[in-house]
Amino acid sequence: MRHLLRTPAGIAGTLLVALMVILAIAGPLIWGAEAERIDSAAILQGASAAHPLGTDNLGRDILARVLVAGRLSLTLAMIATAIGATAGVILGALPSVLPRRAARLVTGTVNALVAFPGLLLAMFTAVIAGLGARGAVLGIGAAVAPGFARLTQTLAASVAGADYVAVARMLGVSRWRVMTRHVLPNIAEPLILNLTQALGGALLALAGMSFLGLGVQPPSFDWGRLLFDGFGRIYATPAVALGPAAAIALAGIGFNLLGDVLARAASRRAMPADAAAGRAAPDVGELGEPDPDAVLEVRDLTVTFPGGVTPVRGFSLTVAPGEIVGLVGESGSGKSLTAAAIGGLVPYPGEVSAGRLRMCGADVRELPEAECRKLLGTSLAMVFQDPMAALNPALKVGGQLAEVATVHQGASRAEAFARAVDRLEHVRIPEPAARARQHPHELSGGMRQRAVIAMGLMGAPRLIIADEPTTALDVTVQREILRLLREVTDETGAATLFISHDIAVIGELCHRVVVMYAGRVVEELPVEELASGAAHPYTRALVASLPDMETDRSLPLASIPGRQPSPAEVPGGCAFADRCELASAKCAELPPLIPYRAGHRVACWEAK
Repeated sequence: MRHLLRTPAGIAGTLLVALMVILAIAGPLIWGAEAERIDSAAILQGASAAHPLGTDNLGRDILARVLVAGRLSLTLAMIATAIGATAGVILGALPSVLPRRAARLVTGTVNALVAFPGLLLAMFTAVIAGLGARGAVLGIGAAVAPGFARLTQTLAASVAGADYVAVARMLGVSRWRVMTRHVLPNIAEPLILNLTQALGGALLALAGMSFLGLGVQPPSFDWGRLLFDGFGRIYATPAVALGPAAAIALAGIGFNLLGDVLARAASRRAMPADAAAGRAAPDVGELGEPDPDAVLEVRDLTVTFPGGVTPVRGFSLTVAPGEIVGLVGESGSGKSLTAAAIGGLVPYPGEVSAGRLRMCGADVRELPEAECRKLLGTSLAMVFQDPMAALNPALKVGGQLAEVATVHQGASRAEAFARAVDRLEHVRIPEPAARARQHPHELSGGMRQRAVIAMGLMGAPRLIIADEPTTALDVTVQREILRLLREVTDETGAATLFISHDIAVIGELCHRVVVMYAGRVVEELPVEELASGAAHPYTRALVASLPDMETDRSLPLASIPGRQPSPAEVPGGCAFADRCELASAKCAELPPLIPYRAGHRVACWEAK
């Protein structure tokens, strides 16, 4: 509701849909008798004070009939949409669970139906099913189904390759159960949002069918039938046709506006001012004054998902210009999601809350959307773990880099491409002009990672977030990427947040280390103290698990027993207590992150 009432389109769509629903409920009760009352003395009259839209060939008031017809028009539209959506969703989801040949057959059927004009398909179905409301509803349902099938097929394809679907198949789960339990629930939201727009389209299509004589037949009437009845008099008394035409137009516009706003709201990043999970946001006074010199200042950042899942809890961090801060922890500790929250990339329905989230001196939560997007597009450089996922495989590398300059800096295409080549050369990619004209798959893994870094340098980045940029690269290329990141930081003076689970890489590159466990920061310390001065048992265990030249290879490598709790299972106290040899009864309480030594903070009751 907050998103609906935020924009003029949302307000207009909500009001129009609410008006149509009220009209459908109350119209027949209030004006039903007037709509059916025959007055032989008022046959075929034009607009007058007694009959604002005139009368029909039996003397019935057309305005009353328009107001009453709303119920049948909306009811038939909802039935047609339900039929089309149900058939389309089933048809579109089938390829994700059927054997290959059957899936191809279903996909070909969907493609053929999508290519067939919707109105012709509706008319063809209506003629076969018989003239009247039933035939029109079945016809429009058949016309709506291909669109839902294509959307469902596209969404289901992204889910069908997930590991949990593969596991379900391996366990022998039936195809029907895989579809209803694992595929459809994960794609339900965009389909539900599409229903609103489909309802508006079905209403307009049903009116068109009735206008053509293929829909509602006398004595029943809907808006399309009223338009058909008044069309022959449109030049003599235009009001008799304009009334139902206005009702059709307003209803269609209302549903389409509402569906568009809902879709935009669902895809927009969630950044509410209040904290999620029922926890009040900290008072600004408790956070102290903002640091004017910090490039990035985060206080009490929390990320939540429906069902009480909270992968990031109370994260706080300050990064100064020219500083490289390492963020380390096991997989699932919340590192990448923290970076996504800072960059405004947490997917819906995730909710991000923070007591303070300042970047380059501006609170990104208070900026208008256009200014926030410009700030993030020019001052923030994101280097993702998988460059092949960050680069569009269908576009050439140079064009993707140039997009930053054309969108945010107003450069021409030639100027933007020249800058893209310059940035590729800056990150030491050989033959940058030729590489800029190649697709990502034509570059090696190291070149793709350099290209992603070059993309971040297209603007004037003041903050670089590198999310495990050396994963899956050989040690020689890893060293080159790390050296390049340090050179870029020294050259631009940008602050860098380097995310990794590799303690050795963190120790080589960073100035300061932040250790995360189960969504919380458990220790923050200078990198010089990482090897021998760590205070938290978890940090010491991470360091101990790193083999060196003196490690006895005949013995099993050191590891941390147990497992990290999932975001939905994090206890109220210390989350590491179950795996910690120093755990005591005190660990049932959540330890705060407090100063331990100069520049060193730790969240542990037993820190030594």
